[in-house]
Amino acid sequence: MNKPLVNPDIGQQIRDWRPYYEAKLGFRNHWYPALFAADLAEGEVRPTKLLGESLLLRRIDGKIYCIKDQCLHRGVPLSQKIECYSKDTISCWYHGWTYQWADGKLCDILTDPSSKMIGTRALKTYPAHEAKGLVFVFLGDIEAPSLDTDLPPGFLDADRAAYGIRRLVKANWRLGAENGFDTTHIFIHKDSPFIAGRDSALPLGFASAGELQLDLREDPAAPRGVVDNMVKHYRPLFEATLGGQTVLRTRAPTGKHNTIHTISLWMPGILSVENHPEADMVQYEFYTPHDADHHMYYQVIEKCGVTTPQQEADFHAECAALHEPLALRGINDDDLWAREAMQEFYADDWGWLEEQLFEQDRNLLEWRRLSSRCARGIQTQALAGGSP
Repeated sequence: MNKPLVNPDIGQQIRDWRPYYEAKLGFRNHWYPALFAADLAEGEVRPTKLLGESLLLRRIDGKIYCIKDQCLHRGVPLSQKIECYSKDTISCWYHGWTYQWADGKLCDILTDPSSKMIGTRALKTYPAHEAKGLVFVFLGDIEAPSLDTDLPPGFLDADRAAYGIRRLVKANWRLGAENGFDTTHIFIHKDSPFIAGRDSALPLGFASAGELQLDLREDPAAPRGVVDNMVKHYRPLFEATLGGQTVLRTRAPTGKHNTIHTISLWMPGILSVENHPEADMVQYEFYTPHDADHHMYYQVIEKCGVTTPQQEADFHAECAALHEPLALRGINDDDLWAREAMQEFYADDWGWLEEQLFEQDRNLLEWRRLSSRCARGIQTQALAGGSP
């Protein structure tokens, strides 16, 4: 019997967001980014991992296919030595079992072409879709819903250009998501090169400015998430005091690089930061589960109102020279080590009971509850084998 992925005794003590607690490997039956489209050339085979599950992707005549990276015969990873003797198939390097990319069917066995097993088994396959420079894979067992139901509103708009990077972070995906959505974590960015480099008004924190009213989106036919309008509900703090004495001070609002006004967190784990790093841009952060202790961190900036190839090329050049070093890395490098610093506390699951949240963490609690209600499933362990 497999050992439970999370401690069930702790789960029994978590009432209204237990599914989120149990989703250590993420939510199954959702779309996730698997890699950047530019990293998968025609005919190339690339291994990747989602929710603890090893996968292989290949682009054939422009279309992307995804199969489980595990031979049905003796369980070895096909990626150990890629062998493709035809455009539409992949053969296991061990005994020559050969599968079709389109449906995973065992179509031949090179070492015994008369085997009765041929045509009776199939590797698990998953739908893949390319959009905004990313390859998305639907890791699930139900009919895949529309991709836009698992993306923040506006992400797929035709007049938006996208630029992004990805990094593997040594922390569970939930710590990544909550770090991004945590309003007062901005304190760790007080020394960021972004502040001086962009003459930015980045506060030390956000104090409550009245009753917090979060916008909860739960329509199953649309993106589902928690929207936090920071302009309405918080007062940015540019000065910190102890005993009446000012001990820290950061740049006050000046110029066009003003304070972020709205953040939101969407299923199955995507942050949207509006008005950042520029007023006509939105930064998205995908916290894609890699395994129980790591997540792949996709950082994507989209610029609105891009309608020509030259505008898109200019935007990419601007990102490479300015926004990647100062925003995607300059600011978010702080977030990486903050998440990794939390990992040990939550790794054995007890941290979910021992944490002591305060008023400003209400949006995190609402995210835990909403994701528990809206999840289409939980990845409890990496699936093995295939289908008959």
